[in-house]
Amino acid sequence: MVRSSRHLVVCLKNDGYGVSLEKHKIYIAIPDASAAKHGLVRVLDESGDDYLYPGEYFVSVDLPTSIRRAVLTAA
Repeated sequence: MVRSSRHLVVCLKNDGYGVSLEKHKIYIAIPDASAAKHGLVRVLDESGDDYLYPGEYFVSVDLPTSIRRAVLTAA
């Protein structure tokens, strides 16, 4: 089931996380207000689990609804 609270981000940098993150790949970010206060973002990474990463490694993307649904469903 797709949760609407999740949003999509693109990985711009993966220094130190080469196994966990692929540059230029779209990831699902999970809102985490506590992490955001510390400049971190919670992302479902290559392991399939969610972990905290530096926020500057990602940028949010706004895709058309049909594409966003397809990406979230495929994840």
